[in-house]
Amino acid sequence: MVDNFASSDASDMNSQTVSQNSGTRVLGSPLLTANGLVKRFGGLVAVDNAAIEVPQGSITGLIGPNGAGKTTLFNLLSSFITPDAGQVLFDSNPIQNLPPHEIAHRGMVRTFQVARVLSRLSVLENMLLATQKQTGERFWNVWLRGKQIAKEERQQRDRALEILHSVGLAHKANDYAGGLSGGQRKLLEMGRALMTNPKLILLDEPAAGVNPTLINQICDRILTWNREGMTFLIIEHNMDVIMSLCDRVWVLAEGQNLAVGTPQEIQTNSQVLEAYLGN
Repeated sequence: MVDNFASSDASDMNSQTVSQNSGTRVLGSPLLTANGLVKRFGGLVAVDNAAIEVPQGSITGLIGPNGAGKTTLFNLLSSFITPDAGQVLFDSNPIQNLPPHEIAHRGMVRTFQVARVLSRLSVLENMLLATQKQTGERFWNVWLRGKQIAKEERQQRDRALEILHSVGLAHKANDYAGGLSGGQRKLLEMGRALMTNPKLILLDEPAAGVNPTLINQICDRILTWNREGMTFLIIEHNMDVIMSLCDRVWVLAEGQNLAVGTPQEIQTNSQVLEAYLGN
């Protein structure tokens, strides 16, 4: 797909009107913004003064050659590692010094390149573990507020089953998560993220190692959730996925920003082509 890259004009990056397969949409103000991010591992500079912006309501893509620093940038945005310099703002508030669970409580969650599931728990149990701020989490409430706890548990179970149905995993609800295929695990991880009622989901290569049928299913789910108001930032090497889903694409190379633009603008960008093919 790299032979189809197109010219990008960074001067358009502040435009909030985008054209997608579903038509022209107007996006909101930035939900996630990062500037001047730097991360060194010994003598290696993995991320070098990188920036990114994700408008509310968008599906934003992050691409780049292998070793470009994409996953490191994801780890910085989600506070799985701490930046040596720079700032990350989520919902206009700095989050670069917060622990990952606090960021998740604020509404930003992430998935991983290799889906992480609890193999010896059922698919449904994996979903229920993601629920937050339950009455039963407080010790004394177990005795004092039993009826409310039981009601919440029924509501969360119903919601988990509804999400599993939406991702095509309802028939696997009582199966061990360890028995799922790689693609099904990614769908479970995405569904589990939805259980937290997030504002923004960071997806790390949702199509990697997944058969074409499940890739289509994953893309359909992302588009549906986006139409319902969910915002996404996606790392992906599958250019068909990026070009069909994303409103705007950021390109990273050697830890630095290389280009930003609509998928159509990125398709024949000469700098991007050189970075991928080494011309």
